[in-house]
Amino acid sequence: MLKEFREFALRGNVMDLAIAVIIGGAFGKIVSSLVNDVLMPLIGLVLGGVNFSELSITVGAAVIKWGAFVQSIIDFIIIAFVIFMLIRAMNRTKQEEPVTPTTKECPHCFTTIPLKAARCPNCTSQL
Repeated sequence: MLKEFREFALRGNVMDLAIAVIIGGAFGKIVSSLVNDVLMPLIGLVLGGVNFSELSITVGAAVIKWGAFVQSIIDFIIIAFVIFMLIRAMNRTKQEEPVTPTTKECPHCFTTIPLKAARCPNCTSQL
């Protein structure tokens, strides 16, 4: 059983996923710092010195920290946008070269034949 687990854990897809999770966690910390330490103070200044992380509503004994929730939404939007831009850039670099055709369609019987054919092997028509 231990050998089987080791084979599973060292398989390529599992290792790729583990690396992606670690990098994703680190990237999330960078974006959170960008939002909390750079963007939100600037937004707070524009809105008259508001500190979003301290905004809350008290309902009975419960404290609802809606400012922290707004910061989390901004985190999510930034992360989603950056991932969108990365995938978009990757897709642009992966554009496939146009494939030159090697076959054509017979105009008489509509079967697929080699491009260099002078006569259709199916209906024997001259091309």
